[in-house]
Amino acid sequence: MAIHHARAEEIVDLRPLGQDLKYAKTSAIVKSTIFEAIRLIVHAGANIPPHQVSGTVMLHCLEGRIILGLVERELEMSAGQWVYLDCGAKHSVRGVEDSSLLLTILLER
Repeated sequence: MAIHHARAEEIVDLRPLGQDLKYAKTSAIVKSTIFEAIRLIVHAGANIPPHQVSGTVMLHCLEGRIILGLVERELEMSAGQWVYLDCGAKHSVRGVEDSSLLLTILLER
């Protein structure tokens, strides 16, 4: 079965998942030639190891709490907070609580 990606002008619901968050999985929202948008689910205790992305990364924490590991420091993010990382910035993500984030990647051309 193909993954549904949002079309231009299609409304996407990004409200907090609440009680359903514990069962949620990461899902792609849009993938185009210039950007990707993903609803990233990071459960409490889960780790996404250090990695790099060939694009500018933006993370908007929709619910929960995570630790964003950077080369020289860590940032704790909670619901309503947003951050961006320069293209190629090495980073990791650790779930402090079950969390849902909007991950947007501006792809390098």
